[in-house]
Amino acid sequence: MALLPPLPLGSKKDIRTVGRGCQPLVLIGFTLIMTAVIEARLVYLQIIEGAKFRHKAATSWTRVIAKPPQRGNIFDRNGKVLASTRYSRSLYLWPMAHTKPSWSVLAPLLEKILHIPQRQIEQQLEQVGANSPSLVRIARDLNPMQITALQKYVDQLPEVEIHTEPVRYYLYGEKLSHVLGYTQEFTHEQGLLTKQAGDVIGQMGVEKAYDHLLRGEWGVERVEVDDAGRPQRVWTQKQAKAGKDLHLTIDLALQTAADQALGKYRGAIVVIDPKNGAVLAMTSRPTFDPNIFSQQKLSAKDWETLKSQDRPLVNRALKAFPPASIFKIVTTTAALESGKFTPDTVLPTSGSLRVDGVSVRELNRAGFGPLEFPRAIAVNSDTFFFQVARKIGDSTLITWSHKFGFGQKTGIELADEESTGLVPHAIWKQQILQTPGTVDQSINMSIGQGTLQITPLQSAIMFAIPANGGYRVQPQLLKNQTAATRRSPLNMKPDTVGVLREGLRRVVSEGTGQSLNLPAIAPASGQSGTAQALNGRPHHTWFGAYAPSYKPEIVVVAFSENSGADGSTICAPMVLQVLKAYFQHKYSSNYAKVYPRATVTQAQDSASKVDQIGGINGE
Repeated sequence: MALLPPLPLGSKKDIRTVGRGCQPLVLIGFTLIMTAVIEARLVYLQIIEGAKFRHKAATSWTRVIAKPPQRGNIFDRNGKVLASTRYSRSLYLWPMAHTKPSWSVLAPLLEKILHIPQRQIEQQLEQVGANSPSLVRIARDLNPMQITALQKYVDQLPEVEIHTEPVRYYLYGEKLSHVLGYTQEFTHEQGLLTKQAGDVIGQMGVEKAYDHLLRGEWGVERVEVDDAGRPQRVWTQKQAKAGKDLHLTIDLALQTAADQALGKYRGAIVVIDPKNGAVLAMTSRPTFDPNIFSQQKLSAKDWETLKSQDRPLVNRALKAFPPASIFKIVTTTAALESGKFTPDTVLPTSGSLRVDGVSVRELNRAGFGPLEFPRAIAVNSDTFFFQVARKIGDSTLITWSHKFGFGQKTGIELADEESTGLVPHAIWKQQILQTPGTVDQSINMSIGQGTLQITPLQSAIMFAIPANGGYRVQPQLLKNQTAATRRSPLNMKPDTVGVLREGLRRVVSEGTGQSLNLPAIAPASGQSGTAQALNGRPHHTWFGAYAPSYKPEIVVVAFSENSGADGSTICAPMVLQVLKAYFQHKYSSNYAKVYPRATVTQAQDSASKVDQIGGINGE
């Protein structure tokens, strides 16, 4: 009898027994390991790299279109628009455009229509990267012919978009170029100033000083696109925020008058309110049209003009030059405040004066006889002030030069463009000239010659000091700033101010400024200057004035660079033209018709008297 049943026919006996018990464990372990790997990968993709891939997925069906803000308008003190916005058409490309096969057709077309090299366009696209979701502006201010050509090839230009955007526009062009400045798209070197490609920022003048207020904030649109990259609908939108409007102290009528008065001469005219330093006009020549910087690219002609030796981009109202005789205002103040001279001091004058072996000549080569301070100012005597300088010395002159604001910036908003000028103190002379101060140098300084240098704006502040009764004002271009915080007393003796005011009035009534002694304007006070230039070049000329003499409302300083002749011939007529514009606009007739000459004469007699409480204007 068999112990086991017989095997079925055709079957084989399974004789493997080794490892049978471990097989399930191996399969389970392998499964767990693979599951862990997959889960780790999912964690990496969804958590660690999740934001990156979500952004990539989103950008595959959305595009970001930046919306530039409208820059704030700039107005003059009377509400007239000086700088505003016009709208132009600009061409934008999607960054991935140059990576597609169609670029071989698109690029030559754009180069032909826009007159921009293909490589330059490619570089702009490469800067932001092909995966950037934002449009890139390639060309600005498209003309009608370019827009027509782009529309003609619209089927061949699927990656191209044309958008309307704001462009800065200066209504009066050259007249206000140095005050307003200009704007331009930021450069690579200025990239830290903004994170927005295509941003336009102020490059000089008020545009630069108040760029943070004028610029505004960019808007943005996130647009859904189809597989071909064509916009389908706006997904999210943030409106651009316009910049703030600014109202300046500038008076457009006076600015126009100053620009016309300066005419063909290279130089500057500055007009300020002596009570608070408000800049009513500031013009400089040669000049430029700031609108050229709103173009896509400067023409070769414009570029050559800007880089010429005439330096039209330089604001000469803020650059320093030797002041000549207008500096006698400071010399007179230093002398009287030193206690070494009194208002009654009389000094002899002669055709020439010899000091330490150096001979100096009087302007008329004959002298003016005995003079007191007001008369010496009126006739512009050099030998009188030579004697004053020899007695008071360098240190007193330097001290009062600094009190008048020379050798330092004025505090106007255009600080980046402003020169400090130069007051040659002892250390400077030792280091630069490598010689100690001499009597000759102090004499030169007393009449505004030598190495002394001031700016036309600084000189306007100097004339404002006797005009307002002894206060140094800080000039400003932004309207509605508190006047009281922008002026500081120099604590001058009333007699000192009185002598200055009498002398400056007599310059116009009987001295070198008699061309201003007309009934068309209020009685004026002023001083002329003719400064020697280096290397045998023609003289620089000056004339500064304020009016009315008895209650000043306006200070005007004209400066002409290398004009030759003298200040009373070249610059006094400029000042007169500006004063006429001011008084005829204000009173709409001759000043004498508004204020009879008897009243005017009485007022002139009191011109040297200063209200000891707060200055002549009761402030």
